[in-house]
Order: sequence, then structure tokens, then C-alpha cells
Amino acid sequence: MSGAMLHHWRGTAFTPGAKAADFERMMQDFKAYPQHFSPQVLQASVQAHQGDWLQATMRVRQKHVLTVVMDTSYDILFGRLDAKHGFSTSRSTRIAEIDAPGTSAERALSSSEEHGFLWRQNTYWSYEERDGGLYMQVESISLTRSIPAGLGWAVGPFVKSVPRESLEFTLRSTCNALRR
Repeated sequence: MSGAMLHHWRGTAFTPGAKAADFERMMQDFKAYPQHFSPQVLQASVQAHQGDWLQATMRVRQKHVLTVVMDTSYDILFGRLDAKHGFSTSRSTRIAEIDAPGTSAERALSSSEEHGFLWRQNTYWSYEERDGGLYMQVESISLTRSIPAGLGWAVGPFVKSVPRESLEFTLRSTCNALRR
């Protein structure tokens, strides 16, 4: 895709006392995502579910210099290697930037109108229960629009920092939710 930037980040964390089954339950409970991943996840729901595969939608908010709200859809696969090892893969199927969220003028921007803050996102989790807790690794690959000339000062910090900050936030929030 011409004029795009690829962001690839990986993070690992350990949560003492957490179990693989706790992680799996939490990650599949989409109704609780706004509670676990606030303020980034505003809404989350499962649209279809068949075995280890599901389709989910989320309304997410990213705040930096700018605030951007997006409605996102994902195909997600959960897998378990054994009682202590598992993984999940999540691939975006739709990402729409929302104009005037929460107002009567709210609407999804068309592809020609949106700013390209996030075009696609794949997320890969792997986890292992050992040493009295749970090791988790999350890898995020996202595609954004490159920064238009002249807007680097305003948009650049947002586009460049959000993928990393979002991954760190997700990992930290996951650990906190598992500790509760």
C-alpha cells in the first residue's frame, strides 16, 4: 500500500499467581473489555462464535495530541496447546474512523475521508503457565497512513507513538485484570 507505515511491536509480561484458564476466560469475555481496558475500549461485543473462532467488534479511543475514535471488527482464533500453553490470533476485518462520536452528528467516515490512523491490525498472543504464574507475550502489527507533508508536527507523534503505547497499555491492563 503506497504511503503507508508498518508498526511492529512485541511485549512480554509475567503475572504471579495467574493461570492459563484465567487468561483464556478473561480474553474471551468481551462484555468486560470496557472494564478491563478502559479508557481505550469503550464498547466490545461478540457478533458470531463457532468453536475456537469468533468475530468481535470494538469501539476504541486513542488519545494523544488528538483523540480518535474507531469502530473495529476482528476475526479471532483461540487455541490451546495443552492445559498450560495457548495462543490467540486477531485480524482486523474492518476499521472505521468515527466523526463526532457520541453526538447526534456521529458517523463513520468513508475511506476517502478518514485520516488513516489505523488501516489494519493483527495481534498475536501466546502464553505459558509456569514458575507460579503466567508469562504472556503479545505482538502487534499495524498499518497506518504515512504522515502528510506539513502535518508531521501535529500528527507525527500520534501515529508514531500510539502503536507502542497501545501495546504497553494492553499488556499492563491484562496483568492488572488477572491480579484482581
